[in-house]
Amino acid sequence: MNKTVLITGATSGIGRACAVKFAEGGYRIILTGRGKDKLAEVEKEILAAAPNAEVYSLLFDVRDKSQVVSAVASLPAEWKNIDVLINNAGLALGLEPEYVGNVDEWDTMIDTNIKGLLYMTRAVVPSMIENGRGHIINIGSVAGDAAYANGNVYCATKSAVKALSDGLRIELTHTPLRVTNLKPGLVETNFSNTRFHGDLARAKNVYKGIEPLKGADIADVAYFAASAPAHVQIAEVLILATHQASATVVWRKDE
Repeated sequence: MNKTVLITGATSGIGRACAVKFAEGGYRIILTGRGKDKLAEVEKEILAAAPNAEVYSLLFDVRDKSQVVSAVASLPAEWKNIDVLINNAGLALGLEPEYVGNVDEWDTMIDTNIKGLLYMTRAVVPSMIENGRGHIINIGSVAGDAAYANGNVYCATKSAVKALSDGLRIELTHTPLRVTNLKPGLVETNFSNTRFHGDLARAKNVYKGIEPLKGADIADVAYFAASAPAHVQIAEVLILATHQASATVVWRKDE
């Protein structure tokens, strides 16, 4: 039987690209997201790329612990044995100094980027241990390596993703399970549009003068990590655009 991957935040960006990539690689795909229509769109995209793919969608919000528990428990018996969990759901909101930040936006980032990841890990990993196989791939960020001005809470949440990935890896050393933390730099997805509340001009300016990464680039790395031999654990990967050196050091071509 083909392996099964569950992807959170699968309706756009990196998550959507991972769904297509893993389907093309023969995986059975469990999509999760908050929008029924968007999940249906991704399902169509997957089947266009991999007509024989098996796809199952779960509609829930990773920020809601009870929804996470219910959604995972609702999986039919033939879908319950998850081989790869991709904790991708995450976002940034706002770009203001910490002392004038929007508290509601802080809550959303913390609830999604940290607590959502924890809820999913808690719901899925015990069965992986019981089955004697599994791989957890967390989507962190270059922002988790060092804080930058006005990135405060977002940077903190991605630092937490690194710490949680490292801690889980240590806790699972007695098992065959593997833990990977992927840390993308500039990736042109809906990320900046979300951060700037739909201000398309401001979002586009983030990628001005540089060829940024695409969701598919990160999906390629995730698939590579999942495809490594059983004795190989790709613990952490920092993925940057060629003209990006860190979260804040970027060379931009004059236009």
